[in-house]
Amino acid sequence: MIEQILDPKEKSAIARTVLEALNEWFEVEESREGYIRDCTDWTFLVAREDGKPVGFLCLKRTGNATVELALMGVLKEHHRSGIGHQLVEKAKEVARAEGYEFMQVKTVKKGIYEDYDKTNLFYIACGFKELEVFPLYWDEANPCQVYVMSLK
Repeated sequence: MIEQILDPKEKSAIARTVLEALNEWFEVEESREGYIRDCTDWTFLVAREDGKPVGFLCLKRTGNATVELALMGVLKEHHRSGIGHQLVEKAKEVARAEGYEFMQVKTVKKGIYEDYDKTNLFYIACGFKELEVFPLYWDEANPCQVYVMSLK
């Protein structure tokens, strides 16, 4: 079941639980804590199984017509179960209802890290298209791949 969370304390508690379990992607404590703090201001969707959070997704406004899938995490034992796709589909529905025309997401470019290659394939499977790579957006070791999709 996917639901929207409005309470900032609940958002950060869910984000902490999931992100701390995903150390391969969120190993840098300073970045992880920043996400946990920042997600309280974003549109927050959670996937629950047996009442417990197993994944979440956050949307952040980046322009009048564009929203960014700014943060997403699904517990590893629930990868490839459809939860991520359900979260993205609900995010598209919410973004359309809020009047957005495009959704973007940033991740590390394919071919750099195996775990991020899986992430790239996931976003492509969800309907995102490669837009541009920013080689120095984060740093040389982590070139930023930007994906975009139309919500029309």
